[in-house]
Amino acid sequence: MKTWMLANRRSKDTYERERFITVAGEMGIDFSVVFADEVDLIVSRDDRRSIRYQNKIVALPDVVIARTGSSTGHFNLSVLRQFERLNVPTLPNSDAICAAKDKMYANQILAQHGIPIPKTMLTRFPSNPDLVEKQVGFPCVVKVITGSYGVGVYLCDNKKQFEDLSELISALDFKNSMIVQEYIEYSSGRDLRVIVIGGKVVGAMKREATDGSFKANITRGGVGTAYDVDEKMELLAIQTAKVLNLDIAGVDLLFHPDGYKVCEANSSPGFHGFEGALDINIPKKIFEYAKIRIGV
Repeated sequence: MKTWMLANRRSKDTYERERFITVAGEMGIDFSVVFADEVDLIVSRDDRRSIRYQNKIVALPDVVIARTGSSTGHFNLSVLRQFERLNVPTLPNSDAICAAKDKMYANQILAQHGIPIPKTMLTRFPSNPDLVEKQVGFPCVVKVITGSYGVGVYLCDNKKQFEDLSELISALDFKNSMIVQEYIEYSSGRDLRVIVIGGKVVGAMKREATDGSFKANITRGGVGTAYDVDEKMELLAIQTAKVLNLDIAGVDLLFHPDGYKVCEANSSPGFHGFEGALDINIPKKIFEYAKIRIGV
Protein backbone atom coordinates (compact mmCIF):
# COMPACT_ATOMS: atom_id res chain seq x y z
CA MET A 1 0.00 0.00 0.00
CA LYS A 2 1.55 3.24 -1.19
CA THR A 3 0.54 5.86 1.37
CA TRP A 4 1.18 9.59 1.43
CA MET A 5 0.61 11.77 4.45
CA LEU A 6 -0.12 15.42 3.69
CA ALA A 7 1.49 17.26 6.60
CA ASN A 8 1.90 20.81 7.80
CA ARG A 9 5.51 21.93 7.30
CA ARG A 10 5.15 24.68 9.93
CA SER A 11 4.04 22.33 12.70
CA LYS A 12 6.51 22.32 15.59
CA ASP A 13 5.10 19.12 17.09
CA THR A 14 6.60 16.29 15.06
CA TYR A 15 5.72 13.43 17.41
CA GLU A 16 2.77 12.24 15.31
CA ARG A 17 4.73 12.51 12.07
CA GLU A 18 7.59 10.42 13.45
CA ARG A 19 5.16 7.86 14.82
CA PHE A 20 3.58 7.38 11.39
CA ILE A 21 7.02 6.90 9.84
CA THR A 22 8.05 4.36 12.48
CA VAL A 23 4.83 2.33 12.38
CA ALA A 24 4.74 2.35 8.56
CA GLY A 25 8.21 0.78 8.58
CA GLU A 26 7.10 -1.86 11.09
CA MET A 27 4.07 -2.72 8.94
CA GLY A 28 5.98 -2.76 5.65
CA ILE A 29 3.99 0.15 4.22
CA ASP A 30 5.41 2.33 1.43
CA PHE A 31 5.01 5.66 3.25
CA SER A 32 5.98 9.24 2.43
CA VAL A 33 5.46 12.53 4.26
CA VAL A 34 4.38 15.12 1.68
CA PHE A 35 4.04 18.89 2.01
CA ALA A 36 1.64 20.81 -0.22
CA ASP A 37 4.36 23.08 -1.61
CA GLU A 38 6.09 20.01 -3.05
CA VAL A 39 3.11 19.21 -5.28
CA ASP A 40 2.41 21.01 -8.55
CA LEU A 41 -1.24 21.08 -9.52
CA ILE A 42 -1.88 20.80 -13.25
CA VAL A 43 -5.56 20.56 -14.14
CA SER A 44 -6.62 19.29 -17.55
CA ARG A 45 -9.15 16.97 -19.13
CA ASP A 46 -6.60 14.17 -19.04
CA ASP A 47 -7.31 11.74 -16.22
CA ARG A 48 -3.73 10.60 -15.74
CA ARG A 49 -2.79 8.25 -12.94
CA SER A 50 0.12 10.45 -11.95
CA ILE A 51 0.92 13.74 -10.29
CA ARG A 52 3.87 16.13 -10.30
CA TYR A 53 5.76 15.81 -7.01
CA GLN A 54 9.16 17.37 -6.24
CA ASN A 55 9.41 18.42 -9.90
CA LYS A 56 8.89 14.86 -11.15
CA ILE A 57 5.92 13.00 -12.57
CA VAL A 58 5.23 10.15 -10.14
CA ALA A 59 2.57 7.48 -9.79
CA LEU A 60 -0.36 8.32 -7.56
CA PRO A 61 -0.46 6.87 -4.04
CA ASP A 62 -3.18 4.41 -3.09
CA VAL A 63 -4.37 6.64 -0.23
CA VAL A 64 -3.61 10.04 1.30
CA ILE A 65 -3.80 10.64 5.05
CA ALA A 66 -4.49 14.32 5.71
CA ARG A 67 -2.77 15.66 8.83
CA THR A 68 -3.07 19.43 8.37
CA GLY A 69 -6.09 20.00 10.63
CA SER A 70 -7.16 23.52 11.55
CA SER A 71 -4.15 24.96 9.71
CA THR A 72 -5.42 23.57 6.40
CA GLY A 73 -5.18 26.46 3.96
CA HIS A 74 -6.38 26.90 0.40
CA PHE A 75 -3.40 25.19 -1.20
CA ASN A 76 -3.60 22.15 1.09
CA LEU A 77 -7.28 21.83 0.23
CA SER A 78 -6.54 22.18 -3.48
CA VAL A 79 -3.99 19.37 -3.26
CA LEU A 80 -6.47 17.12 -1.47
CA ARG A 81 -9.19 17.93 -4.00
CA GLN A 82 -6.84 17.07 -6.85
CA PHE A 83 -6.28 13.63 -5.35
CA GLU A 84 -10.02 13.22 -4.86
CA ARG A 85 -10.69 14.13 -8.50
CA LEU A 86 -8.19 11.42 -9.45
CA ASN A 87 -10.10 8.91 -7.30
CA VAL A 88 -7.46 8.65 -4.57
CA PRO A 89 -9.13 8.28 -1.14
CA THR A 90 -8.20 11.07 1.28
CA LEU A 91 -8.63 10.44 5.00
CA PRO A 92 -10.49 12.57 5.96
CA ASN A 93 -11.76 14.18 2.75
CA SER A 94 -11.47 17.89 1.99
CA ASP A 95 -15.13 18.71 2.66
CA ALA A 96 -15.00 17.07 6.09
CA ILE A 97 -11.82 18.94 6.96
CA CYS A 98 -13.45 22.25 5.98
CA ALA A 99 -16.49 21.49 8.12
CA ALA A 100 -14.44 20.57 11.19
CA LYS A 101 -12.09 23.51 10.74
CA ASP A 102 -14.91 26.07 10.87
CA LYS A 103 -16.18 25.69 14.44
CA MET A 104 -19.39 27.61 13.79
CA TYR A 105 -20.25 25.56 10.71
CA ALA A 106 -19.45 22.34 12.58
CA ASN A 107 -21.79 23.39 15.40
CA GLN A 108 -24.52 24.19 12.87
CA ILE A 109 -24.22 20.68 11.43
CA LEU A 110 -24.19 19.05 14.86
CA ALA A 111 -27.23 21.04 16.04
CA GLN A 112 -29.09 20.18 12.83
CA HIS A 113 -28.66 16.50 13.65
CA GLY A 114 -29.77 16.88 17.26
CA ILE A 115 -26.34 16.38 18.79
CA PRO A 116 -25.98 18.17 22.16
CA ILE A 117 -23.61 21.15 22.06
CA PRO A 118 -23.14 24.24 24.25
CA LYS A 119 -25.37 27.14 23.15
CA THR A 120 -23.35 29.02 20.52
CA MET A 121 -23.60 32.36 18.75
CA LEU A 122 -21.51 34.06 16.09
CA THR A 123 -20.50 37.66 16.71
CA ARG A 124 -18.32 40.48 15.42
CA PHE A 125 -16.64 43.03 17.64
CA PRO A 126 -17.64 45.40 19.07
CA SER A 127 -20.35 43.01 20.21
CA ASN A 128 -23.52 43.75 22.17
CA PRO A 129 -22.95 42.46 25.73
CA ASP A 130 -26.65 42.67 26.52
CA LEU A 131 -27.45 40.33 23.63
CA VAL A 132 -24.71 37.93 24.74
CA GLU A 133 -26.08 37.99 28.29
CA LYS A 134 -29.60 37.28 27.05
CA GLN A 135 -28.76 34.57 24.51
CA VAL A 136 -25.75 32.82 26.07
CA GLY A 137 -25.29 34.21 29.57
CA PHE A 138 -22.19 34.74 31.69
CA PRO A 139 -19.69 33.29 32.22
CA CYS A 140 -19.17 32.60 28.51
CA VAL A 141 -16.37 31.28 26.33
CA VAL A 142 -15.07 33.37 23.42
CA LYS A 143 -13.34 31.45 20.62
CA VAL A 144 -11.76 32.16 17.27
CA ILE A 145 -13.48 30.45 14.33
CA THR A 146 -10.53 28.19 13.59
CA GLY A 147 -7.87 27.01 15.99
CA SER A 148 -6.50 24.11 17.99
CA TYR A 149 -4.56 23.22 21.13
CA GLY A 150 -6.71 25.60 23.16
CA VAL A 151 -5.26 28.66 21.43
CA GLY A 152 -7.67 31.56 20.87
CA VAL A 153 -10.08 30.53 23.63
CA TYR A 154 -10.94 32.98 26.42
CA LEU A 155 -13.27 32.77 29.41
CA CYS A 156 -15.30 35.88 30.28
CA ASP A 157 -16.62 35.59 33.83
CA ASN A 158 -19.03 38.51 33.60
CA LYS A 159 -20.41 41.27 31.40
CA LYS A 160 -17.66 43.72 32.39
CA GLN A 161 -14.91 41.32 31.27
CA PHE A 162 -16.72 40.76 28.01
CA GLU A 163 -17.03 44.52 27.44
CA ASP A 164 -13.30 44.97 28.13
CA LEU A 165 -12.40 42.13 25.75
CA SER A 166 -14.74 43.57 23.13
CA GLU A 167 -13.07 46.99 23.43
CA LEU A 168 -9.60 45.46 23.17
CA ILE A 169 -10.44 43.38 20.10
CA SER A 170 -12.14 46.36 18.45
CA ALA A 171 -9.10 48.57 19.18
CA LEU A 172 -6.92 46.00 17.41
CA ASP A 173 -9.16 46.42 14.35
CA PHE A 174 -9.93 42.71 14.42
CA LYS A 175 -12.28 42.08 11.49
CA ASN A 176 -12.94 38.37 11.80
CA SER A 177 -16.01 36.87 13.41
CA MET A 178 -15.71 35.01 16.69
CA ILE A 179 -17.78 32.47 18.57
CA VAL A 180 -19.41 33.09 21.91
CA GLN A 181 -20.32 29.85 23.62
CA GLU A 182 -22.10 28.73 26.77
CA TYR A 183 -19.69 27.92 29.61
CA ILE A 184 -20.25 24.43 31.02
CA GLU A 185 -19.05 24.93 34.61
CA TYR A 186 -19.64 21.27 35.41
CA SER A 187 -16.76 20.41 33.04
CA SER A 188 -14.40 23.25 34.03
CA GLY A 189 -10.77 22.14 33.79
CA ARG A 190 -11.62 18.70 32.48
CA ASP A 191 -12.95 17.09 29.32
CA LEU A 192 -12.72 13.91 27.26
CA ARG A 193 -10.84 13.26 24.04
CA VAL A 194 -12.43 10.38 22.14
CA ILE A 195 -10.73 9.16 18.98
CA VAL A 196 -12.92 7.66 16.26
CA ILE A 197 -11.40 5.81 13.29
CA GLY A 198 -13.54 4.33 10.55
CA GLY A 199 -16.74 4.77 12.54
CA LYS A 200 -15.41 3.01 15.64
CA VAL A 201 -14.25 4.44 18.96
CA VAL A 202 -10.70 3.28 19.69
CA GLY A 203 -10.54 4.79 23.17
CA ALA A 204 -11.15 7.77 25.40
CA MET A 205 -8.84 9.93 27.50
CA LYS A 206 -9.82 12.22 30.34
CA ARG A 207 -7.87 15.49 30.26
CA GLU A 208 -7.50 17.59 33.40
CA ALA A 209 -5.88 20.98 33.84
CA THR A 210 -3.12 21.23 36.43
CA ASP A 211 -2.85 25.01 36.61
CA GLY A 212 -6.39 26.02 37.51
CA SER A 213 -7.29 26.80 33.89
CA PHE A 214 -10.71 25.94 32.49
CA LYS A 215 -8.87 24.48 29.47
CA ALA A 216 -7.60 20.91 29.80
CA ASN A 217 -5.48 20.55 26.63
CA ILE A 218 -2.46 18.27 27.04
CA THR A 219 -0.36 20.74 25.03
CA ARG A 220 -1.14 23.39 27.66
CA GLY A 221 0.07 21.27 30.56
CA GLY A 222 -3.02 19.14 31.12
CA VAL A 223 -2.73 15.55 32.33
CA GLY A 224 -4.34 12.69 30.42
CA THR A 225 -5.59 9.40 31.87
CA ALA A 226 -7.46 6.47 30.35
CA TYR A 227 -11.24 6.69 30.70
CA ASP A 228 -13.77 3.89 30.33
CA VAL A 229 -15.98 4.28 27.26
CA ASP A 230 -19.66 4.11 28.14
CA GLU A 231 -22.53 3.61 25.71
CA LYS A 232 -23.67 7.25 25.71
CA MET A 233 -20.15 8.54 25.06
CA GLU A 234 -19.51 6.00 22.31
CA LEU A 235 -22.76 6.76 20.49
CA LEU A 236 -22.22 10.53 20.71
CA ALA A 237 -18.63 10.36 19.41
CA ILE A 238 -19.58 8.07 16.52
CA GLN A 239 -22.58 10.24 15.58
CA THR A 240 -20.40 13.37 15.65
CA ALA A 241 -17.80 11.85 13.34
CA LYS A 242 -20.53 10.50 11.05
CA VAL A 243 -22.48 13.74 10.54
CA LEU A 244 -19.22 15.64 9.91
CA ASN A 245 -18.13 12.84 7.54
CA LEU A 246 -14.83 12.38 9.39
CA ASP A 247 -13.13 9.01 8.82
CA ILE A 248 -10.64 10.03 11.50
CA ALA A 249 -11.77 12.31 14.32
CA GLY A 250 -10.76 13.53 17.73
CA VAL A 251 -14.08 14.32 19.40
CA ASP A 252 -13.84 16.51 22.50
CA LEU A 253 -16.67 16.00 24.97
CA LEU A 254 -17.60 18.17 27.94
CA PHE A 255 -19.00 16.63 31.09
CA HIS A 256 -22.59 17.65 31.77
CA PRO A 257 -25.13 16.66 34.43
CA ASP A 258 -27.22 15.11 31.64
CA GLY A 259 -24.26 13.20 30.20
CA TYR A 260 -21.99 14.91 27.69
CA LYS A 261 -21.94 17.80 25.25
CA VAL A 262 -19.75 18.00 22.16
CA CYS A 263 -17.20 20.78 22.45
CA GLU A 264 -15.64 20.25 19.01
CA ALA A 265 -14.30 17.66 16.58
CA ASN A 266 -10.81 17.66 15.10
CA SER A 267 -9.96 16.21 11.70
CA SER A 268 -6.30 15.72 12.60
CA PRO A 269 -6.25 14.93 16.32
CA GLY A 270 -2.99 14.95 18.18
CA PHE A 271 -2.37 11.66 19.94
CA HIS A 272 0.90 12.05 21.88
CA GLY A 273 -0.78 12.09 25.28
CA PHE A 274 -3.46 9.67 24.09
CA GLU A 275 -0.97 6.94 23.19
CA GLY A 276 0.87 7.42 26.46
CA ALA A 277 -2.29 7.21 28.56
CA LEU A 278 -3.99 4.32 26.76
CA ASP A 279 -1.10 2.39 25.20
CA ILE A 280 -2.97 2.33 21.88
CA ASN A 281 -1.08 2.49 18.58
CA ILE A 282 -3.01 5.18 16.71
CA PRO A 283 -0.98 5.15 13.43
CA LYS A 284 -1.46 1.37 13.23
CA LYS A 285 -5.22 1.79 13.66
CA ILE A 286 -5.27 4.42 10.88
CA PHE A 287 -3.18 2.29 8.53
CA GLU A 288 -5.42 -0.72 9.15
CA TYR A 289 -8.47 1.38 8.32
CA ALA A 290 -6.79 2.76 5.19
CA LYS A 291 -6.22 -0.81 4.00
CA ILE A 292 -9.91 -1.57 4.46
CA ARG A 293 -10.86 1.57 2.52
CA ILE A 294 -8.79 0.59 -0.51
CA GLY A 295 -9.53 -3.14 -0.24
CA VAL A 296 -6.04 -4.38 0.56
